Parts: sequence; structure tokens; C-alpha cells
Amino acid sequence: MPPMSFVGQVTKVGFMNKTATVTVSRFVFHPKTGKRLERSKKYLTHDEENTLRMNDTVLIRNCPPISARKRFTLERVLKSPIREREELHARQAAEAYAAHHQQQQQHPPSQSSPQAEQQA
Repeated sequence: MPPMSFVGQVTKVGFMNKTATVTVSRFVFHPKTGKRLERSKKYLTHDEENTLRMNDTVLIRNCPPISARKRFTLERVLKSPIREREELHARQAAEAYAAHHQQQQQHPPSQSSPQAEQQA
């Protein structure tokens, strides 16, 4: 089989160890009507580190058979919405912490307590 690579979307992950289902879509034109139709096919893909998540856009490449139905391996992750969202939340939390810490340094709490002011 010649080397093939496809770009697809992860549709099922976490049910089988080191395996994810990737759906690859393509468009074909109907011979009579000329309308564009979407055709899709699912491939079982080998994911050695179990890094894939739902809705990741990935590049897969064919390889020698790994199991009865696995003939593709993960080449690289092109886009990961969940991972991007987690990185964004972590970056926002770090910025908020830095801003709060900077504000604390600019305005340190006063050393006098309310009881000391009442006695004076």
C-alpha cells in the first residue's frame, strides 16, 4: 500500500487503550445532479501516548497492521480545542495571580491595627 495521510477529526477516544477513532471526511460530486456530497470514513488510529481528545484535528498516516483493524498511526495533532481552552484558562489564572500579587506589593496592608488606633 502506498503511503497515505489523512486529516480527520477524533470522534471516539478513551474506550480502547492506545486507540482512537478518527473520522475523515471528503466531498464528492453527484454524477447527475452535480451537487456536492460529504462522504466520511472512520479509521482506528494508534495513539501511543493516549494524548488524543475528542474533536482534535489530527494528521494520520498508514502503517503496517498493528491489530486486526488498526492500520493508521498518529502523525501529529493539528488543532486541539480542549487543550487550547485549558491553556487559555491557565494563562488567565496566571495573569490574574500576577496582577493581584503586583497590587499587593504596591499597596501593602497598614501595620497599625484598629485596637492600637483606639488606644491612641
